[in-house]
Amino acid sequence: MSLDTATVRRVAALARLRLEEQDVARVQGELNGILGWIEQLQAVNTDGVEPMAGGTPGGVAAMPMRKDVVTDGGQAEAVLANAPDREGEYFSVPKVVE
Repeated sequence: MSLDTATVRRVAALARLRLEEQDVARVQGELNGILGWIEQLQAVNTDGVEPMAGGTPGGVAAMPMRKDVVTDGGQAEAVLANAPDREGEYFSVPKVVE
């Protein structure tokens, strides 16, 4: 599959990209190259290959889960280490009143 210049302009418009006239041919070549790689990947035999979810062989269910509890993080000193100004365990910011 290859894209013509009209399709390249349409894709650019849908992606909200301003494409200068002199760039249409370059982008057309790049998109056709990408589509060529996709066609090459579609030709690979994937029979017997289990689909993966989330990049892990067991899928999302195999990922370790942590308890969903609210904490303060226990790292106030580490968080405030680079603060320009602080009061106790809080950031100190200038008062803004209009």
